[in-house]
Amino acid sequence: MKHLLTFRLIEAVARAGSMRKAAEDMNITPSALVRRISRFEEEFGADVFERLPGGVRLNPAGELVLHHYRATSSDLARVQSQVADLSGERRGHVSIASSQAMLPYFLPKQIADYRALHPGVTFSVNVRDRAQAEEELASYSSDIALVFEPVYLVDFQVIHAIPQTVHAIMRADHPLAAKQELRLRDCLDVGHVAPTAKYGVRYLLDFAARQSSRRVSPLVETESFELIRHYVMHENAIGFQIPIGLEVVPGGPLVYRPISTKDMPAGSLILGQMRGRTLPVASARFAMQLATALKDYQLEADSRA
Repeated sequence: MKHLLTFRLIEAVARAGSMRKAAEDMNITPSALVRRISRFEEEFGADVFERLPGGVRLNPAGELVLHHYRATSSDLARVQSQVADLSGERRGHVSIASSQAMLPYFLPKQIADYRALHPGVTFSVNVRDRAQAEEELASYSSDIALVFEPVYLVDFQVIHAIPQTVHAIMRADHPLAAKQELRLRDCLDVGHVAPTAKYGVRYLLDFAARQSSRRVSPLVETESFELIRHYVMHENAIGFQIPIGLEVVPGGPLVYRPISTKDMPAGSLILGQMRGRTLPVASARFAMQLATALKDYQLEADSRA
């Protein structure tokens, strides 16, 4: 799509913050890139970049241009996937903004199941916190989001939601492992490892702790739930995660115990998209598959309760 090349160059410059760096990224000479963007600005009738001592950044006009390009690209991808469906061969690309908890077990299975039926579809999974996920939807960087306790921006459209009770993660020989359900005070009175404030699990922990005049004071604070899961093996501390991101292994070294909803109400795992956007066929069908899988997961969880 040659007519979209200029827009791709503008996007590359906006991402890099530098004409020279963007030229390297796009395998074009800096002078050719500058000429192309200057010609576009002349034909467009307005500058799209603000020139700074250390580089460039989009001005308000450039933000509008880039939003138009992303919306156009999304519409084009949707038409391409519809045309592919006419021939009975589903193709396309699905981009997902996801909480970390979805990565170990849930999403790999769902993507593999979908690709077994539609091998022409490719995927990108972007690990994002609850605010970043919604920003990705708004910028068309991701088609769908699967996040725990999103911030709920105006443009977020919920496709499906299920409750998730925060669980404590600990070694099987931890003194609290004998309990089948934990009170929040049990967890905060011993050494604990917690995610940073931008994650939904920490948001719920902090909110619940304030209600009981306590504080979350982690020994280690991290953006990695994988680090939390492994760290508790070494110091015999307690970590926190939602159950969809956990694998119960009978007799294994780790155990997981729910924190009582008397202290901390369950949070919401949300599958959503940008409000008003018509997704490409591949993304829309995958979102439907995820919604069904989440319903099945919840039914199974309810049957075990």
